[in-house]
Amino acid sequence: MAGSSGEMGNLLKQAQQMQREFDRVQAELLEEVVSGAAGGGAVQVEVNGDGQVVGVELSTELTGLGAEAASALETLILTAASDGIARSKELRKERLGRITGGLNLPGLF
Repeated sequence: MAGSSGEMGNLLKQAQQMQREFDRVQAELLEEVVSGAAGGGAVQVEVNGDGQVVGVELSTELTGLGAEAASALETLILTAASDGIARSKELRKERLGRITGGLNLPGLF
């Protein structure tokens, strides 16, 4: 049975190493930003690797507004999108938490 405790130790080390790597990649993804566009670039949205909207840009040709008003509209859209995403994550956490019994499983929430 001495061999099986060594195997368990190796499995534990591997699991810890995987967790560290998982945490590192998650942190990197928060720093990565990708852009999406619609209307030939009239609307652009920046999203980080965690799925959070971090920027919105509307062309003044699309809005017909001055720069200050367009900026205020971009801020409102960004705030609304961020609020919706946060609410959806809470809903996901609540519903999946019922299944997991409150266990925090990495990558699930």
